Amino acid sequence: MIPEVVVAMLACARIGAPHNVVFGGFSAESVRERMEFSDAKALITVDAARRKGKTAPVKASVDAVMGDLPALDTIFVVQHGGGDTPMTDGRDVWVHEAMAAAPAECPPEELPAEHPLFILYSSGSTAKPKGILHTTGGYLTGAAWTHKYVFDLKPEEDVWFCSADVGWITGHSYIVYGPLANGVTSVMYEGAPDYPHKGIWWELCEKSGATVFYTAPTAIRACMKWGSEFPAAHDLSKLRLLGTVGEPINPKAWLWYHEVIGGGRCPIVDTWWQTETGHIMITTLPGAQDAKPGKAGTPLPGIDAAVVDEDGNEVPRGSQGLLVLRRPWPGMLRTLYRDDDRYVDTYWSRLGKETYVVGDAAKMDDEGYVSVIGRIDDVLNVSGHRMSTAEIESAIVSHEVVAEAAVIGQADEDTGQSVAAFVILQGDLEGDEELEAAIREHVAQRIGKLARPKRIIWTEDLPKTRSGKIMRPAAA
Repeated sequence: MIPEVVVAMLACARIGAPHNVVFGGFSAESVRERMEFSDAKALITVDAARRKGKTAPVKASVDAVMGDLPALDTIFVVQHGGGDTPMTDGRDVWVHEAMAAAPAECPPEELPAEHPLFILYSSGSTAKPKGILHTTGGYLTGAAWTHKYVFDLKPEEDVWFCSADVGWITGHSYIVYGPLANGVTSVMYEGAPDYPHKGIWWELCEKSGATVFYTAPTAIRACMKWGSEFPAAHDLSKLRLLGTVGEPINPKAWLWYHEVIGGGRCPIVDTWWQTETGHIMITTLPGAQDAKPGKAGTPLPGIDAAVVDEDGNEVPRGSQGLLVLRRPWPGMLRTLYRDDDRYVDTYWSRLGKETYVVGDAAKMDDEGYVSVIGRIDDVLNVSGHRMSTAEIESAIVSHEVVAEAAVIGQADEDTGQSVAAFVILQGDLEGDEELEAAIREHVAQRIGKLARPKRIIWTEDLPKTRSGKIMRPAAA
């Protein structure tokens, strides 16, 4: 979360090179995996990253797994954290040295609207991540339009603060492309929300004069837990609009956000969308619609969203069903990178090729407001980050003493969902706290810390279908 990330993304866009940003919380193995899938020829990384007063040697970690990637030609390294950094002759280049040698002007490539802009890997219901491909014209149109109208943007006056990470779609659409397309002053913060103190976001809001703030329900619940005294210590009177993203916000958190952060005067836009949709799809437009705590809102103009049964028929209002989209929209994903068949099978096969199946269960009330209930596939939503149960299971089973594992999501007060794992050990081994810690650390190394099971249940058997697939609801 440093300026060079945005510079790199825009530089790629300018020359027509699709970029693939990898969230900093993922392991070096995950970086390698995504580079291997996409045949990336260049990696832009950093010597070291700062987090909560500590420095992590990013470049050294990357080097440990990148050695034999056949497509990789160059690693560009941003000098940021300091200290000794390993550099390989003929492959590694310091960004500041490359910049000094580059000409001052770089004419933009003239490209068609459907030219790929970026790939962003998202978890699917198998262990293989999905490379979601967004193109240039439609995506930029959708990101810019929704940013302007959902947040009632006044570029000459507003100071925009999105607390998301650039490594996720929210950061792409509402830290980089949307705000810059609209020319609004933006705040981007490198650190954690509780460092150097639990009121740092509110201190930044006060210092910058932020007028619009966009964050995740998980973060709001964490701030609630820390206490209202932290936002109360800062002047938040310039805030005029608040937003939430990443998961449904429960009414209790909504009311706290409205009263404590917004002072009871700021509308809240609860936005539903996906990595696949590229931009906001369902919400309330401030000043035009009433907000209902716990309900995202109505489909935006031009968006045809419905709640249907397994046959594609609309269910009665108030009944639960599958959330679907029935018309194209500007920022929709064009395919899964190098996997067109999986794209069709994942999104367009269940109810026919003219109906996009979102993968969420939902309800729609009499006024057309949509409540998103949760995933219908095997994907967890932890702190707004989607992770595949199969991917986590694969990481757990790769531990030398684990025979089988089944992963489910559990309701969690802080993160929305947390990872719970049923684990069968090899032979006559018995689980204990030390092994539990080892498995959690193993998952962190293979995927990232967000994927670590919060709870591990030792078991001798798992319920399965006749074909041998684990029945996760039964395991729960």
